[in-house]
Amino acid sequence: MTEYALYKADELLIIGTVDKLAEFQKVKRETILFYATPTYQKRTTDKGLRVIRVV
Repeated sequence: MTEYALYKADELLIIGTVDKLAEFQKVKRETILFYATPTYQKRTTDKGLRVIRVV
């Protein structure tokens, strides 16, 4: 099972599955997956939310 880390700026908010992060943020699963894309990172500043896949 793949785990992801959710950051806001430099602060780690939560580590877990896509479903767990979606529940934490109260958004759809697809939204969390979009947060992990290069497109989302280009559209937002470094102070926004970031989702990183944990290996």
